[in-house]
Amino acid sequence: MPSIAVVDDEAATREMVGDYLKLHGFAVVLCDGGWALREHLARQSLDLIVLDLNMPEEDGLSIVRDLKARTAIPIIMLTATASAIDRVVGLELGADDYLPKPCELRELVARVRSVLRRVQAPGVPMAPGPEEGRRIRFGTKWLELDALRLSDDAGLEQALTRSEFDLLKAFADNPRRALSRERLLDLADARDPDAFDRAIDVRINRIRKKVEPDPSNPRYIRTVRGLGYIFRPEGD
Repeated sequence: MPSIAVVDDEAATREMVGDYLKLHGFAVVLCDGGWALREHLARQSLDLIVLDLNMPEEDGLSIVRDLKARTAIPIIMLTATASAIDRVVGLELGADDYLPKPCELRELVARVRSVLRRVQAPGVPMAPGPEEGRRIRFGTKWLELDALRLSDDAGLEQALTRSEFDLLKAFADNPRRALSRERLLDLADARDPDAFDRAIDVRINRIRKKVEPDPSNPRYIRTVRGLGYIFRPEGD
């Protein structure tokens, strides 16, 4: 069971996020600031930290800087008022992701799982999510999460590489959300020595040929001009 610390000086937010993560199978530690977080880490390690950037005694950026200098624990920043510069600085300091407050808690769980997948050692089981065992509709096909495969309505399997599956899973975790090429590379854990932004375009074209009724006029995996792509489950 992955252990997660929720660090926020607002008790109501801290408890709400913590309760939702517990509901989805995570062990949760609630901390009201950097001091409480460090006190816990002195006794027991963590698998991930959800960290508010705007706290009165010690701001989140200072905490990110300190933790990343000493540990490899992944951090998701959660903030209501931080500027774009603060978010960029946080990512440059080593934070793994961020979400604005108030956030959609289902999206937070998806981000938590995505980050844990990228850093988790092979063979370590994750807490099952509500999407496990489900099939996600992608145009003419179904993405089967447990079986790691793509199939049609008759159950016939469509050939799919692991990188293509990871991209489809990234879209399934972030429906109706515009994702940059850079973000898709991160979510799909596609950063290898040959990875570059335009490599995503090649993979998207291959996926479209497998799931779109008309790949030349895609309805489900749409291009967002100047940014990247968006998955629209309804095909609108």
